[in-house]
Amino acid sequence: MQHCIDELLKAGDQVEIVIVDDGSTDTTAHIADDYAAQAPDRVKVIHQVNGGHGKAIMTGLANASGDYFKVVDSDDWLDLEALQQVLATLSDPANDSPDMLITNYVYDKVGVDQQKVVRFAHLLPTAQTCTWSRVHVQTGKYFLMHAVTFKTAMLKAIPLWLPEHTFYEDDLYVFQPLPYVKKLHYLDVDLYHYFIGRDDQSVNESVMIKRIDQQLFVNRTLIKEYGQAISHCDSWRLRRYMRSYVAIITAISSVLLLREGSAESIAKKTELWRFIRHTQPSLYVHMRNGLIGHAVNLPGPVGRKLTVKVYSLAQRLYGFN
Repeated sequence: MQHCIDELLKAGDQVEIVIVDDGSTDTTAHIADDYAAQAPDRVKVIHQVNGGHGKAIMTGLANASGDYFKVVDSDDWLDLEALQQVLATLSDPANDSPDMLITNYVYDKVGVDQQKVVRFAHLLPTAQTCTWSRVHVQTGKYFLMHAVTFKTAMLKAIPLWLPEHTFYEDDLYVFQPLPYVKKLHYLDVDLYHYFIGRDDQSVNESVMIKRIDQQLFVNRTLIKEYGQAISHCDSWRLRRYMRSYVAIITAISSVLLLREGSAESIAKKTELWRFIRHTQPSLYVHMRNGLIGHAVNLPGPVGRKLTVKVYSLAQRLYGFN
């Protein structure tokens, strides 16, 4: 956490740091209060009863007064040079005050020397504000929380809802604002360093399998949110992107269940796809007939094993957890 905050402080007075102490039982609260004492004009600290990542984000948003809002987890950090470019971009009137800024993020993985950088230059124009009409949607490509910075006023104005005591709600954080994002801006800088590879980390595969019911809860919530959101979408490219987003999250859920492999997990996967078909029939048709839908629904034990092998190959190629 200290490394994370120290790097943000180096960016100067343009950056407001809101530290949410979400019911910590270690020295987090003391460290946070020390920072607030050292830089009271730049650091706010909120102590609250533990409510989980989603509640911490909502608390941070409620206490944020800056023009733009970015979530930085305490074991991650922002590159200073990239952050300075972001600040210059967002403060430049010529860039037309975008609702969402997209930047690259870096997988800083334990035990791996070569970093994996996720870029989006192939999806939308670089260094210019645009609308969804300029976004090129590709299967499996989507913006994680690490890639996005939202306009604070927009986030506060929309019905953003994140569940308490639930992991993987960051998918909801990125997904729910999308219909309200009219102007986007992509800056090709490696801003966010995403530290992964700890055994107890929420995105560790074995941990995700243990918490699969929380992943499924978020997945189903996304499906319901999609049904409500498309009525606000005035761009077919945005609707297509949101379908692709739901598809990749559903693929993650499906592969994790297949990887666990028990009869109970296979039944949960079947029920998930049945839920999509019953609640969002048109979405189901798009997803089931697409590349991802075919890939995670290969028939029989042999098909399931093939899906898991392809997933394992992609894991090695792309370096995700």
